[in-house]
This record gives sequence, C-alpha cells and structure tokens, in this order.
Amino acid sequence: MPQPRVIITAPVPADLREQLAAQCEIIDVPTGAGLADALPKEQLDSIEGVVCTVRSKFDTAVFDALPRLRVVSNFAVGYDNINIPEATKRNVLVCNTPKVLDGAVADLTFGLLICLARDLVRGDAHVRSGAWAEKGAPALTQDIRGKTLGLLGMGRIGRVVAETAKAFNMKVIYHNRNRDAEAESLGFAEYRDRDALFAESDFLSIHVPLTPETRHSVGAKEFAAMKPTAYLINTSRGPVVDEAALIDALKAGRIAGAGLDVMEQEPLPASSPLCALPNVVLQAHVGSATVETRRAMIDLAVRNLLDALSGTRPQAMVNPEVWAGASETTNA
Repeated sequence: MPQPRVIITAPVPADLREQLAAQCEIIDVPTGAGLADALPKEQLDSIEGVVCTVRSKFDTAVFDALPRLRVVSNFAVGYDNINIPEATKRNVLVCNTPKVLDGAVADLTFGLLICLARDLVRGDAHVRSGAWAEKGAPALTQDIRGKTLGLLGMGRIGRVVAETAKAFNMKVIYHNRNRDAEAESLGFAEYRDRDALFAESDFLSIHVPLTPETRHSVGAKEFAAMKPTAYLINTSRGPVVDEAALIDALKAGRIAGAGLDVMEQEPLPASSPLCALPNVVLQAHVGSATVETRRAMIDLAVRNLLDALSGTRPQAMVNPEVWAGASETTNA
C-alpha cells in the first residue's frame, strides 16, 4: 500500500523528518509559498496531509487544488490562515499546537510590560551612546507593582499572564466572552465589562484570536477610553488592533505607549510610523520563539499529522466534528 503523500512547509528537525519519512512520502515546499502554484497538478491531486506555518494560506482555491487533502497540521496555536468553515465542509481536519507555547508567550508579554514601564530600551541606548556620562541618569520611570493589568481575553495564555502578574502584586482584571469562574475564585483576576476594562487598566494586554469579529476590534474608541498613562500590549494577532488608530493615539499622547510582538503587516517595514515612535517597543512575532517551545510545537504538529493519517485521534483539533464524522463513517 503506497504511503500517504504530505507537504511540509514548516522547519522539521531531522529526527522528526525520519519519523515522517517512515510513514509518509514527504514533499518540501518553501515556507510561505502558494501551495496551489508550488507543485504540478499530478502531485497536488495526491496530497493527503500538510504540516505548515501560518504563512501557508488555505482558502477555497487551495482546497480546490488539493482534492485528496485529509488533514492540515498548523505549526502554531492560531489558525487564521485557514478557512475553517471551508475545511470542515470538505471534511479536512485542522490541527494546531495549543498549550505548549502558553508560558513562552506569557513571558514575552511580561517582558514587553517591564520594558515599557521601566523604559529599558531607551535606557540601554542612553548608556551605549555615552549620554549617561555626559548628561547623567535618564528620566525616572514607573513601578508596575500595585498597578492594574487588564486582559482582553482569558484563554490559556491569558490565564498564565494573570498568574504571573500576581507575583508582581498587580491587580488583574479581565474581559472575555465567557467568564472564568475558576480564575475568579482563585483570585487570579476580576471580571469587568469591556468598557470598564479599557478605562481601568494601567496596562492592557490582548489575548484574543483573530476572527472576523475581533479584526480591528481595538481602535479609536478603545484608545479614547484608556488612561493617558496606560500602555497597550499585543502578543496575539496584529489585525486585532486598528494600527492606524493606534499610531494616532500614540502620536497624540492619548495613551503612553505600546509593546507589540504582532502587527498588521509582517515583517514590519522600517518605513512604518511605529518604527519612528519612541514610546513603542517592537518584537518580530517571537512570542513562541524559544528553543524549547518551538521544539514542543513541531513535535505536536508532526504527531497530530501522523495520528490523523493513521486513524488515531489527534491531540489538538480545531474542527473535531470532522474527526467525529469520519469515526462514525468508519464504524458504521
């Protein structure tokens, strides 16, 4: 029986490639390449699985080009690169890598928060430029202890951020579609309605997925409601924030600053106004970019693919109804 043919667009360590090669025929496609145009039709017609990054887009045209596709295993927790309703309609199982990156993203969130509060980036430049010797110490910064951290979204990552904030004696408030009764009972966070969240927070950290409903859901109205001394932090997805409105708010001093690991356009061009603003700390979408976390993510992505193709229930599924439907058909 021929091995299933799979596309790999994500970086896969040698030992995992060996596992894949033992059970599948691997076809490598460069990260970010359009799958529908990357291979000849006779190869596309036979593809049953894909391990990919969020730079691989799965829209109707791509699904049309891959008629035998059974599973897409995303090397990420987010899956806004995939049209999930279309995948589900075509009985294509979509998998992702939740949980294994929660701590790394929470760590970066707090790194941005501390950089903003203590102005660490400009402090570093002050020393390196010789300004310390010539002009003395830089301006005073501010404490984070005792301040209010607002979390827009209280999923797995938001929960870890809330737990971390308690070590800094911060007051944590949150807004989520569904209240987290456990987090509230444990004293990790207090619930607020959405408007109150923005109004009360000294630091507002975003932890919601990118969906049609959340796209540009943080914009001019929200910035106007925030304290002029407050900071915005985004480690979720760039388009959740209306970037033009954010730039206006930063330039006008309606908020004190922003820490961004994600932007509307990635990579962010040096010509972006964000790069010229001194009250912004920028990172290159590196929330999960640690050796340990990325290894755990690719381990899970490969395991999800192999399990799905072999008939074993994958650990992490975005549209488990596809799996349930396939299981019912098999057992009928």
